[in-house]
Amino acid sequence: MEYSQEVLKMCTVGKGAYHGPAAIPEEGKWVQAKEIKDISGLTHGIGWCAPQQGACKLTLNVKNGIIEEALVETIGCSGMTHSAAMAAEILTGKTILEALNTDLVCDAINTAMRELFLQIVYGRTQSAFSEGGLPIGGGLEDLGKGLRSQVGTMYSTKLKGVRYLEMAEGYVTKIALDADDFVIGYEFVNLGKMMAAIKGGMSANEALEKNTGRYGRFADAVKVIDPRQE
Repeated sequence: MEYSQEVLKMCTVGKGAYHGPAAIPEEGKWVQAKEIKDISGLTHGIGWCAPQQGACKLTLNVKNGIIEEALVETIGCSGMTHSAAMAAEILTGKTILEALNTDLVCDAINTAMRELFLQIVYGRTQSAFSEGGLPIGGGLEDLGKGLRSQVGTMYSTKLKGVRYLEMAEGYVTKIALDADDFVIGYEFVNLGKMMAAIKGGMSANEALEKNTGRYGRFADAVKVIDPRQE
C-alpha cells in the first residue's frame, strides 16, 4: 500500500477500543455483519425504470449471503416480462453483492435489486424477527394457490366511467350495475385455478364454471356489462 509523504511524517496515535459494527436483526438473531456470508433474510421491494413507465416487485430469499430464491413480478412494459425471465435465471446462486453489480436486463429490476440490497444489509427484511427465517419457497406465498401475481387493473374515462379488468381474485368478466348505473359488484375467473383444472383433465367449460366467482351485490344487479366490450 502506498502512503503520501505527508502521512508518513505524521506521528502515530493509538486507536481506541473497537467493538465492531452495530448488530442487525436477521431471522430471529442479532448479527454483527462483517462479510456477505453474514447476511440472511427474505424481503420484498419495488423498482422503476428511468422514464417511470414500468415497475418491478422483487422478492429475494437470502441465506448466508447467497440468493436462494427469487420472485420477479413486472408490470407496465411488454419487454419487461422477458427481462424478468432472464433476471430470475441470473439472480439465484449469486451473492447479494454480485447481484447488486450485475445487469439484470431491465432498469426497473436493477432498481428493485438496489432497494432490496439496502433493506437486507440494514436488517430491514420481512423475516428479521422470524426465528430461522422463511424456508426456500416462501416467496411463492405472495402468489397464492393459483401462482399468479396479485394484480389490480382498472380503466376509466370521464365520459363512460370505470371498467374493472382484473382484481386480486382474478380476471373480471362482468360488472354489476344498479338502477343508477353505479358499480355494485363483479364476476371474475381465477385463471390460475382454471388452468390447473384443465391441465388435470377437466373440460374448459367446466373449469371455467367451477372457477368463476362473484363479489359484492352481484345478484341485485339491474344491468350487467362486459368491461372489455361495453
